[in-house]
Amino acid sequence: MIIEVVKSKLHRVTVTEANLNYIGSITIDEDLMDAVNLIEGEKVQIVNNNNGERIETYIIKGTRGSGAICLNGAAARKVQPGDVVIIMSYAHMDFEEARTFKPWVAFPDTKTNKLIR
Repeated sequence: MIIEVVKSKLHRVTVTEANLNYIGSITIDEDLMDAVNLIEGEKVQIVNNNNGERIETYIIKGTRGSGAICLNGAAARKVQPGDVVIIMSYAHMDFEEARTFKPWVAFPDTKTNKLIR
């Protein structure tokens, strides 16, 4: 049996920009991507803690160290700069593998989106 489980999670990052006039996606600081094993083009789910919206899109690599979390295109209508979101990706795996799999999770500072070490 193959099941879907959480692979990566950025827990509570702050939206820095919402750019309606851009091709759809989410731009994420490359440091944050590396911290939780995300790659450019990967599908992610974004959960907005401020309004309950849930969005699926793909990642564009942002400038390393910038703290950028920018929703682009139509997704920009679902957030406001300053909203706190959770970003997750999922993986399909065999049930037995999933039982022992440990996802990559980071809890950045919500004021700066910098990693707390």
